[in-house]
Amino acid sequence: MRAAAVALVTALALGAPVRAAPPPTLDSDVAGLLADGPPGMAVAIVEDGRTSLAKGYGTRRIGSSEPVGPGTLFEIGSTSKAFTAAALAILVEEGKLKWDDRVVDHMPAFQMHDPWVTREMQVKDLLVHRSGLGLGAGDLTFVPRTTHSRAEVMGALRWLKPETSFRTTFAYSNLMYVAAGQLIETVSGQSWEQFVEARILTPAGMAGSFALGQSRFDSPRGADRAQPHARLGPPFRGVGAISMLDERNGLGPNAGAAGAIASSANDMARWIATQLAKGQVPGGKRLWTEATADQMWQAVTPIPTRPPQGPLADAQAKFGNYALGWFVRDYHGERVVTHAGGTLGFITEVVLLPERNVGFVIVQNSEDVTAAQTLMFRLLDHYTGRPPADWAARFRAKRAEDIAAGEKALASRTAPATVLPRSLPTAAYAGRYRDAWYGPVTVTAKGETLTLDFTKTPGMVSRLEPFTGDSFVARWTDPTIEPAIISFRVGPDQKVSGATLKAWSPIADFSFDYHNLDLRPERAAP
Repeated sequence: MRAAAVALVTALALGAPVRAAPPPTLDSDVAGLLADGPPGMAVAIVEDGRTSLAKGYGTRRIGSSEPVGPGTLFEIGSTSKAFTAAALAILVEEGKLKWDDRVVDHMPAFQMHDPWVTREMQVKDLLVHRSGLGLGAGDLTFVPRTTHSRAEVMGALRWLKPETSFRTTFAYSNLMYVAAGQLIETVSGQSWEQFVEARILTPAGMAGSFALGQSRFDSPRGADRAQPHARLGPPFRGVGAISMLDERNGLGPNAGAAGAIASSANDMARWIATQLAKGQVPGGKRLWTEATADQMWQAVTPIPTRPPQGPLADAQAKFGNYALGWFVRDYHGERVVTHAGGTLGFITEVVLLPERNVGFVIVQNSEDVTAAQTLMFRLLDHYTGRPPADWAARFRAKRAEDIAAGEKALASRTAPATVLPRSLPTAAYAGRYRDAWYGPVTVTAKGETLTLDFTKTPGMVSRLEPFTGDSFVARWTDPTIEPAIISFRVGPDQKVSGATLKAWSPIADFSFDYHNLDLRPERAAP
């Protein structure tokens, strides 16, 4: 007893965390979330360097009995960004580049819209969402699948006009992470996929995980994999019954460094353990130093917070920042290092509580964020010692609010106050168009029917439904792509001078960045 007391006092004096087992109600909690949510989910929890839970729930696909296990692969989306940041950190430690190096000095072809920004953009700037580009700008070059090459995706940068000044405003940018992946390839001589697998996944013991490469799960290791699911409406994506998506229609390989890793609960537990050990993996080897680990969690770009309100007021952070591949926020006084990931049909939440030496991951095979976020806050309460709250009810209430607001906004679009006549005969809208950053788009006419084809994105083809005036609604043959409104501009010469688009749904994902497009007839295109 005396020895135990001495050990306890010593542990408290050193500030050592006290291990808390996973919540005893976890299994029943997840079962409740799956009842009207994703078909499957996997959870891993790491406490004091030990995996205290790695478990699968539900099924890999709807209507199937194939169970999700701790080794089942899920797309982890933007939580891959932390791997990209770690890859650059390794190259920095090896002296092959510095965080404050100018990107253009390593990649002379790198070019932003503003020449001054091109000259001043540093390696660190690629990772912290302060480039001046708008939210999701350029994502249509690789969301969803695409025939754009990586060189074409990188070439889009110069044509995307900034929405804010450089280094002044947080705006989430996948495209800058694509550039970071190209920088890794340029400096290391290996593709982003090769570097991440050889220098991070393999030494961390994540043997089942891999970068998605040229197509979804294009590896024999992908045999035990979850299938993507979503609610495709009506009246808009995010409501209606859950249905399985065609996995071939997901992110293309160009997403790479922004969000293209497949992993499992087992392997993500090893990633969390590596993060909490600040780069150390089993056997004592270090992938990066403690100093570098601290730097990757160091806040760089402030994120504005809102006053607490609504059903999720208790979840609102008092401060938020973006570090190198991680969000850093508070939860009732606790520092939380976290990142979410979402691809077509998958959601991931990774959460680290560094001061408690605890971390966990939740992956699910559906776009419903309610289930993953409900469980995330239940686990946060558990590991921070807060009284349990009914997060399921709170998230259901918030989802109901969002749907109601979406339906109200959509009603005004579905029934415009004034239906204007067209300016031109049907055939006059047809032609070859080009957007400077996206590339070629065609409009063909057959009788009174117009068809719009985004030729670089398979499945992004739509018969145009008249809306009002020179505006039409595009509902694509690939139902995973958000519908859009295309509005043609007609000049005084009674010819089409251009066209713009916006998402039809008021709650469309930001990666369908139609608002950045400016289609011009090819004869006048830049």
